Order: sequence, then structure tokens, then C-alpha cells
Amino acid sequence: MQQVSIMVNGKSYKISTPPWRTLLEVIREDLGLTGTKEGCGLGECGACTVIMEGRAVNSCLVLATEADGKQITTIEGLAEGDKLHPIQQAFIDHGGLQCGFCTPGMIMSAKALLDGNPTPSEEEIRRGIAGNLCRCTGYTKIIESIKAAAENMEGK
Repeated sequence: MQQVSIMVNGKSYKISTPPWRTLLEVIREDLGLTGTKEGCGLGECGACTVIMEGRAVNSCLVLATEADGKQITTIEGLAEGDKLHPIQQAFIDHGGLQCGFCTPGMIMSAKALLDGNPTPSEEEIRRGIAGNLCRCTGYTKIIESIKAAAENMEGK
């Protein structure tokens, strides 16, 4: 067992874990934060995307021990109380979600993109979410949602 200290959504955790467990497993099983989804387990679908040290990462590919000392944000860390983050609200307002399974990972990728580029072009949005698969929406509404979020967040 190895000791891992991580900061998730602004809260500090010390976890004892076998070295082969993934960050995804720790987030879901140890911390009970089930908004982060496991899709493929191979880093190909993006359902498990979280932000680690400011970068969108597939938490199924990150060993928990690699996250030691790191700051991580999950979908649960975006809202402030009952007030949704502007990206979350834009996905609702602009129909960027259907079944919702890919939505948390898609929103986390969008957040990482907008944190680094608050006014992305459509092509930059497409590249920013390229690692996230959605089988329901066809991406048009997702892209519209991210554009709207960028506009709503501009100047804030």
C-alpha cells in the first residue's frame, strides 16, 4: 500500500492505496464522487476526464500514485452550492447533453479549454473536446454549448 495525498475540489485527502489503482478508482470508490464516469477504461472515450494541475486528463490512465500532491477538479467541484458553473448551465440551456454519460468529461474538457483560451474558435473547441466521445448528440449542440459558455464567461 502507498500513501497518496491529493486535493480534490479544494478538499485535502490522504488515501492508502495499492500502487496499481487508478485515479478514477480512487475518485469514484474512495471519495464517492461518481460524476466522473468510467467508459472504456483505455483513455479513448474521455468519460473519465478530470482536471489535474490545470490540464484535462483521462483519470483511467493516471495511477493514483501519480496524482500524489496534485490538485484535481471533478465535475462535482464546478458548481458553487446550488449555482451551476456557466459551462454546466450552457450545456442545459443549449441542449449539449442527452443521455448525460459523456457530459461530465465533456464539461471538464471544455473547462480546461476555456481556462486556457477564453475565446476559442469553433475549430479550437473541436480540438479541445477531440478526446471525448458522445454517441447521442452529434457534437453540434455540445459545440454550441461551449461557445455560449465562453460568451457568458467573457469578462467574468
